[in-house]
Amino acid sequence: MEFELKTTINSGAKEIYTAWLTSEGHTNMTGGEASASDEVGDDFTAWDGYIKGQNLELEPYSRILQSWRTSQFEAYEVDSQIEILLKETDGQTELTLIHTNVPESGEHYIKGWDNHYFQPMKAYFSG
Repeated sequence: MEFELKTTINSGAKEIYTAWLTSEGHTNMTGGEASASDEVGDDFTAWDGYIKGQNLELEPYSRILQSWRTSQFEAYEVDSQIEILLKETDGQTELTLIHTNVPESGEHYIKGWDNHYFQPMKAYFSG
């Protein structure tokens, strides 16, 4: 299963990219404890360890590709991937999230991205 989501955030692409890839920024923008890095090959965790993965490809301020899994994945299920694309226009950034290789039981992640990422991020960056 795969899906694509878009949202607009009232912030520059650089600020969003930097927050996503730093422990303090990711924690602050989502409300869940995170450990993050802006280096390809480094591991990350988010939402108090519920999410974990690795940075696969990074294009500063425009693209993040990460392996991604939650503690709900079965041991036999391979990691999914998320690709975050950032396109800034007039101080606002359109964030496109492409989530691929999601387990068939993972439809709830669509709502999770909005509730646990997009809404908290909008509040964080507009405050």
